[in-house]
Amino acid sequence: MLDIFKTISLYLAAGVEAAAAIIIGVAAIEATVSALLIFTPRSRPRAPGADAASDEKERVRLRLGRWLAVALEFELAADILRTAIAPTWNEIGQLAAIAVLRTALNYFLQREIDSAAARERGGTGPVPVNGATPSPGHGEQ
Repeated sequence: MLDIFKTISLYLAAGVEAAAAIIIGVAAIEATVSALLIFTPRSRPRAPGADAASDEKERVRLRLGRWLAVALEFELAADILRTAIAPTWNEIGQLAAIAVLRTALNYFLQREIDSAAARERGGTGPVPVNGATPSPGHGEQ
């Protein structure tokens, strides 16, 4: 019975990992097409003093970053599924290392996205993640 559950969880993990790959692929194609459109000459009038190309590049970068953050969550879910049924200590250690790395990547990616969103709204500097208020002297670089 345990073998059946392990087999099912491995198939589910493969499916979730395939979904992450599709998300990354589609996001990369979308970002590439958007970036190419930025670099092609257009006859659209630009607002005086506005750096429209820079804003568009930032938009493309942030959209790609958001999709990559989603894909990282899918990858982490696939890793958890792989070790959900009767994991060995070696598998638990590998999962812990992978989870720490992916969570750190996701944290810094989200922080960058939040910071860019604050700049877009007219604020300055990084926005604390999850609405946390940094204590004085912390979070400043």
